[in-house]
Amino acid sequence: MDQTVHERIRRDITDNDVVLYMKGTPVFPQCGFSAAVVQVLSHLGVKFKGIDVLVDPALRQGIKEFTNWPTIPQLYVKGEFVGGCDIVRDMFESGELVPFFKEKGVEVPENV
Repeated sequence: MDQTVHERIRRDITDNDVVLYMKGTPVFPQCGFSAAVVQVLSHLGVKFKGIDVLVDPALRQGIKEFTNWPTIPQLYVKGEFVGGCDIVRDMFESGELVPFFKEKGVEVPENV
């Protein structure tokens, strides 16, 4: 297990309120699942940092070990692992996502 990768992940999720580890970038997602999560966050107007795991194989493997979660994308809010595409989509569709963000102190524009 690569400590430097884990330290980088810890720093990313500590320094940014909302972090999405994804394939590709928010502007150009490289997989449908990453695109779906970007779409939900963008729809809600939530600011987030997208981190492309495709540019760094060590990070791509490291993030899976860090959370013990086998798939990407992975969403973190205030340092806490929320889940992948299905979980984010389910929370969005059930109406849980906006209250979750607000509870964590993440700004969600009121027009949503």
